[in-house]
Amino acid sequence: MTTTIPQPKTIPFLGNAPDIDSEVPLRSFRLLSRQFGEIYHLQFRGEFNVLNTYALANEVSDESRFQKRVMGALAQVRQLVGDALFTAQPEEPNWGIAHRVLMPAFGPSGIRNMFEDMRDICIQLVQKWSRFGPTANLEPSEDFTRLALDTLFLCSMNSRINSFYSNDPPPFAVAMGEYLQEAGSRSRRPGIVNTLMTGTTAKWLENKEFMLGMAMKVIEERRANPEKKYGDLLDTMLYAKDAKTGQGLPEDNIARNLVTFMIAGHETTSGTLSFMTYFLLKHPEAMRKLREEVDTVVGKRPVMYEDLSKLVYMQAVMRETLRLFPPASMRTVVPLEDTTLANGKYAVKKGSMVVLNSSEMQRDPLVWGDDAEEFKPERMLDGKFEALPKNAWQPFGFGARACIGRPFAWQEMQITMSTILQTFDLTLVDPSYNLELKQTLTVKPHGMFIHAKLRADAPTLRPAPVSPLKPDQLTTTTTETTTPAEDDNGKQPMYILYGSNTGTCESFAQTIANDAPGKGFKPILGTLDSSSGSLPTDGPLIIVSATFEGQPPDNGASYVPWVESLSASATEGVKYAVFGCGNPDWVSTYQRIPALLDTQLADKGGKRLVERGVGNVVEGGFFQYCEEWEAKLWEVLTKEYSTTSSQSQEVNIRVEVVSKGSVRAETLRQADIVYGKVLENKILTTGGPVKRHIEISLPEGLTYRAGDYLTLLPRNPDKDVRRVLTRFGLQSDDEVIISSNGLATTLPVDRSIPVLDILSGYVELSQPATTRDLKTLLENAPSNDSKSFVQDLIDHYAEKVQANRISVLSVLESKKDISLSFSVFLSLLPSMRVRQYSISSSPLWNPSNVTLTVSVLDAPSKAQEQERFLGVASNYLAGLAPGDKVQVGVRASGAAFHAPNDPTVPMVCFCAGSGLAPMRGFIQERALQKESGREVHPVLCFFGCRSPGEDYLYSDGDIAQWIKLGVLDIRPAFSRKSEDSAGAKYVQDRVWHDRADINAMYAAGAKYYLCGSSNMAKGVRQRLIDIIAENGAEDAPKTFEKIVPERFATDIFD
Repeated sequence: MTTTIPQPKTIPFLGNAPDIDSEVPLRSFRLLSRQFGEIYHLQFRGEFNVLNTYALANEVSDESRFQKRVMGALAQVRQLVGDALFTAQPEEPNWGIAHRVLMPAFGPSGIRNMFEDMRDICIQLVQKWSRFGPTANLEPSEDFTRLALDTLFLCSMNSRINSFYSNDPPPFAVAMGEYLQEAGSRSRRPGIVNTLMTGTTAKWLENKEFMLGMAMKVIEERRANPEKKYGDLLDTMLYAKDAKTGQGLPEDNIARNLVTFMIAGHETTSGTLSFMTYFLLKHPEAMRKLREEVDTVVGKRPVMYEDLSKLVYMQAVMRETLRLFPPASMRTVVPLEDTTLANGKYAVKKGSMVVLNSSEMQRDPLVWGDDAEEFKPERMLDGKFEALPKNAWQPFGFGARACIGRPFAWQEMQITMSTILQTFDLTLVDPSYNLELKQTLTVKPHGMFIHAKLRADAPTLRPAPVSPLKPDQLTTTTTETTTPAEDDNGKQPMYILYGSNTGTCESFAQTIANDAPGKGFKPILGTLDSSSGSLPTDGPLIIVSATFEGQPPDNGASYVPWVESLSASATEGVKYAVFGCGNPDWVSTYQRIPALLDTQLADKGGKRLVERGVGNVVEGGFFQYCEEWEAKLWEVLTKEYSTTSSQSQEVNIRVEVVSKGSVRAETLRQADIVYGKVLENKILTTGGPVKRHIEISLPEGLTYRAGDYLTLLPRNPDKDVRRVLTRFGLQSDDEVIISSNGLATTLPVDRSIPVLDILSGYVELSQPATTRDLKTLLENAPSNDSKSFVQDLIDHYAEKVQANRISVLSVLESKKDISLSFSVFLSLLPSMRVRQYSISSSPLWNPSNVTLTVSVLDAPSKAQEQERFLGVASNYLAGLAPGDKVQVGVRASGAAFHAPNDPTVPMVCFCAGSGLAPMRGFIQERALQKESGREVHPVLCFFGCRSPGEDYLYSDGDIAQWIKLGVLDIRPAFSRKSEDSAGAKYVQDRVWHDRADINAMYAAGAKYYLCGSSNMAKGVRQRLIDIIAENGAEDAPKTFEKIVPERFATDIFD
């Protein structure tokens, strides 16, 4: 028994048309999938079933049961482009001819030849953004559309439309956008309505004629100048013949295919680049990782073809973007016979319309996990993509009718995004922008605007030089077998066979053949089929082959099954090597034919000379890998056949990095600490302990949330370092070599290093001496006076050493007769530790920078009269100037110590002094959200300091602005001027005074946050308990403890 496919209620004459959003239909399809699940039936402009899960998608991807049909919106587009590649029906012959003719042009070699033109147009986009400046509101979707169209015009028909040199979009883009929008609308309207809309129909047909007319004009101009050959897609369609039928393409079909390239190509690239930009801006960690990769691989020079294969994280970002928003989000198939789906659960009739919602299928939690809705490029790394179930990732369609231009779009997107990221810092104009969609044939972000600020180290990009080869220097040859030249006589024969549809494998095979004479071999080159029926034993057999849809290439169709049919020992005496070309996105058939040939030849007696080469044609490093594999091949062959090479190469220089700036962090086992740069350092106070505001540019790869910590690796104050030099009679320019006798140490060993570096950066000089340290000093104290002094410290350790922070250095300075070597002194000192400070900014303000609000510790020393005790980290930070480098890292605060994701949730903050830091980040974030148009609940902040004129931090700047904006309600407590703070001297006093507001916020669902000293925390905690008791709780402390886990987060320091 089959199950009825569910369907929303229908309306007479309209069916389910009202259920579909006319502006963004995809949104409706997604909502319906949430309501009805894996499949549902719809009725408007015909009837069809919509599939939403991987299991069903995998089932209809069986081309022996289901076949692509052009229906729906594509049927309307077909009125423009007819039987072109994208819209041809399966039975129409022009699709097969065009597909076979154009496949080589879209192969790796053809796409590589388009690299410079793609980069040329990309640089025009970058130059436009640079001209507009960092404050301009840029709409990336619009500019990516210009980029895609300009690139397509240049690469397909050697024509420039120069859209970046005009404020208005190109007329072709306008006509195309209007046509596609109307095509989608017409597919959803009842036919009678379309008939009545005569004006709309007239404009639609006018746009159609304009686009086709423009394409025909280009063709006519090319026909009028036949002596010029450009080697582009238009030349291919005009002059190439189909190897299978011998036919060429008619001119009307060529024109329609040119328009098809514009439609399909610009939608794929511009949409995906737009979504990539959105996801990267909303996921700063991913942005940092990608920028770090681009900076590492490309640096400051223009991106090169060879870089593309090294952009591994870039490919993961692209794949994850395409998973969430595939260009072909809906595709239609029909059953070839009456059949069922889901193991007989649903019946579908022959020829009935079945729509696969790829966007929904690629979010199936059964494949992608519970976080399937989230953007996580990491799910595409480390073999996870390759391990996906068959057909789980189909953003470019499937099977024989999959997008032929995918390699074109892939290369263009890599060039564009890497160039943008090496040039600009991107930010959203509205930090709280959440994705909205617009839809024509495909979907793109709507209303997303960005700022593009030139990076300080941005490269200067200019249009790339063109290839020195002119089009008329390029020739195409079709040769089944190439015989060696006469001067090859006497050399070792070598048989090189290729199986290739696009020409890539043939090209590599030819390269091997060209190199063979110089290695002592005479090459015999041919197709796989040219060698069917014979296996050479008088020389090595080299096979270079691809796989197409799991099947052999056209020129290997007979050779492969012949090899499979050979007897068990048929390949004895055959020495061979196999190199395979393939696309790993087709996981189930990747490298199938090369792997099969390699296994068959070995299993039936052959000798494998080198491991099978696995060439990934998607990656830009494919050609480099070919060279590496070929080098291994020649190394083996020359030994196996005792041949000699007639040419050699030498490496003239070697470069070795002997030291890195990160060596201190690595030696101290703080691998996550890297260099940031100080941008600003200013004093916030006019009296009392100094408070500073410090802005630091984060290193690439670091990201943070408001409330997180910045960790840093400080240096000891110069004054303390000089004290050590004086005590041990060392000079500032002395260098030392430390040996550890094989023991682990956090000091740099076995190399010369300035003593200043050791004392300033590797050890703690101001830490209180331990009892163990004191016992060592006691052993080295010669006089009774010194012995008595040290023993007294040991006997009264807590009150005399810990309370007064007496260090080893302080003891040595007090008792100069204590004889201690510098080596022993260093061994007593703890290694320099990282410090952490609450970040006082929000990544919505700037994901690349953080600010700190620091209290500088500079107080009279309790250990030595007339001396100052200097806090190591705070004084280190205080001494930094803009431009200085500082070793930093980011560490997450407790999970609870982050602002609610929903800005309408009330927040109550308690803080004093520099404890304002994380609260400032929270308030800043809400201010940015409010400025962006979001509803925000004001933060109630209780803040303690000395007086309004001394240390009321940010009071005349940020705080005043945020109060005016309505995101902050601050309640100060001035310890030295309580009359200005409602009589409250400390934070806990103000809390009690304003307890009515505390109660009101609690009733409204507020979350509570505290940052400050333990004394302040104890005082606030007690007052909150007092409020609870006043409200009638029987056991107020117990009630308070119940509240803490869900609604009260603390960050306490001393």
